[in-house]
Amino acid sequence: MTNLYLLRHANAGQRRSNPELDQKRPLDKEGKAQCLLIGGILNALKVQFDCVVSSPLKRALQTASLVGTETGYEQKIVVSAALSPSGTWRDFQALLDGFSGYEDVLLVGHNPNLTHHLTALLCASATAEPIRLRKGALVKIDMNRVSGRLQWLFDPKLARTIQSSSVTRSRPKTSRK
Repeated sequence: MTNLYLLRHANAGQRRSNPELDQKRPLDKEGKAQCLLIGGILNALKVQFDCVVSSPLKRALQTASLVGTETGYEQKIVVSAALSPSGTWRDFQALLDGFSGYEDVLLVGHNPNLTHHLTALLCASATAEPIRLRKGALVKIDMNRVSGRLQWLFDPKLARTIQSSSVTRSRPKTSRK
C-alpha cells in the first residue's frame, strides 16, 4: 500500500449510555456537513480510493459512505471489526496486510484506538503521546517506508476555515447603519 488515509468518523452527537444503542448512533447534521467538506477537500486534492474500509458502527459506515460518494468511489465498502472501538493493534496490522496490493486506502474508525494506531504507525516509541484526531479529522500517511510517514493532517476546524476563506461572493458585502 502506498497511501493510507485514516479518517475518524464525523460528528454523531452525544454518546449513549447503552452500548447497543450507541453502536447504532447515526451522524448528526454537522457530521453530514463534515463528510461533504472532507469529500470536497479530497476532490480538490484529486484523491481517488482503491478501497474504503469502515468500522461496523453506523456513524463510521455513514462517514465512509458519504465521503466515498463525494470522491466517486463506486465499489462496496469493506466492513472490518479491526476498526471498531474494541479493535486491537494486532487486528489493525492484519487489516493493513490484507491491502498491501492497493495504492490508496481509506480507513474510517473511532477513537481512542485510531489515534493509537496512527501513533504506532508513525513513531518507533511505544510511549509516544497519541496524535489527537478530532471527529472528522483526516490523515494521509505515506506507507512506502518501514514505518509510515505523515504527509498531512486535516482537522475539521482547519477544513472549515479553508473553505470559508475560498468562497467568493458575487456581490460585495455592504452594511446599513
